[in-house]
Amino acid sequence: MNKLKTIIVAVCSLVLVNTGTAIADSANFAGPYVGVSVSGYGMAMEGISSTTSGGVTETDEVPLGATTPVAGVELGYAIPLGSAFLIDIGGQFLEGEGELAHIGDDSDTLRNVTFKISDLMTGYIAPTLVLSDTSSLYIKAAVTEASVSVTGDVNNPGDLDGETWAIGTRTVLDSGIFIRTEAGYTNFSSLKTKGKGTTIATTSTYTADPTIAYGSVSLGFRF
Repeated sequence: MNKLKTIIVAVCSLVLVNTGTAIADSANFAGPYVGVSVSGYGMAMEGISSTTSGGVTETDEVPLGATTPVAGVELGYAIPLGSAFLIDIGGQFLEGEGELAHIGDDSDTLRNVTFKISDLMTGYIAPTLVLSDTSSLYIKAAVTEASVSVTGDVNNPGDLDGETWAIGTRTVLDSGIFIRTEAGYTNFSSLKTKGKGTTIATTSTYTADPTIAYGSVSLGFRF
């Protein structure tokens, strides 16, 4: 996370130094924009469930996975830095919910635990290469936060934060309408929780490292 923040600070500093540059070749992509997106998200967690009883700890590896459609909105500003280069800075909010369930034995349903990851917020920078008057290619670096809720007799582990990396294309028409396609992934910080002690003992813990892979299509307008 610190490495990504350092990159973002460095790029933002470069943007401030070059904001006075006016480049005709990249003008079709420069300026503020707004867009809406539809994404397909695949979430996975290689989790570990541990229970200690009588001084003995039993540990199970728990692979969890889910897919979910997500809709979102984004706002951004693309600043030209060269005849065929821009820095795109923006933010995105994604509304949707992915559910990751750890299901116990059929005879022990009270120990079932479900993690719900929702409402992703992302701040990003995207160095962009202009390929033609209408098309461009970019690489995105971002920080992402997500809300987490749980069902089952465990404590809420709190929100997640992570690093997002992606690659995409952006096609802009003369009218200002653009289409963006993007593929990427997010590595979140570790998710950790333990039982409350009612149906799941406080000596039972759940840990996982969530990862999201996604593909998205956006439609928007450049002002």
